[in-house]
Amino acid sequence: MVKPVIGVLALQGDVREHVAALEVAGARAVTVRRPTELAALDGLVLPGGESTTIDKLLRIFELFDPLRAAIAAGLPVYGSCAGMILLADRVLGATHDQQTLGGLDVTVRRNAFGRQVDSFESSVEMTGVPGGPVPAAFIRAPWVEQAGPGVQVLARTRHRGASAPASGAVPAAGAGEDAGRIVAVRQGTLLATSFHPEITGDARVHELFVAIVKE
Repeated sequence: MVKPVIGVLALQGDVREHVAALEVAGARAVTVRRPTELAALDGLVLPGGESTTIDKLLRIFELFDPLRAAIAAGLPVYGSCAGMILLADRVLGATHDQQTLGGLDVTVRRNAFGRQVDSFESSVEMTGVPGGPVPAAFIRAPWVEQAGPGVQVLARTRHRGASAPASGAVPAAGAGEDAGRIVAVRQGTLLATSFHPEITGDARVHELFVAIVKE
């Protein structure tokens, strides 16, 4: 597979930014709004946005069930921010009617890093992404509170404005309650990050996903 076809769910979020990053990473990127478009894909990106809104739009556009089935059948999917929530099997802080596509054996907490005004940029060391720390934009971001045995933790935070290795188990004293939080995971062909790499001008996370699709 020389140039995989990777879709970007185009219902809400940073669609254009993900398309651009995927093109830089060596994929042919297309937007996806209809169930019939899923069959032509080698992989799919679930962009950030508002997870409850995307959930409702997936059902309005009759994409929820076909996409859930495609994920269960092995379609490689990368979810950023709200996309991570949509891939999670369990969500803390969900609304009473919120559903997820599932597939990732993780428990995530919505808006874990705070409200929109608490958004920040940092950097993380990410397993599988060479070349040094990855710039990471956290915007009303979730974090992973629990990861199942089949889930690989790829990145953790140390504290705002600093980076920490994915294996860093013990945060520095006084680093804050958001220290050591899991912010990137992989389970098989599913990849998820709490942060938005698509708006930082660094396509290495997308390169990792393209490599996963090619495997």
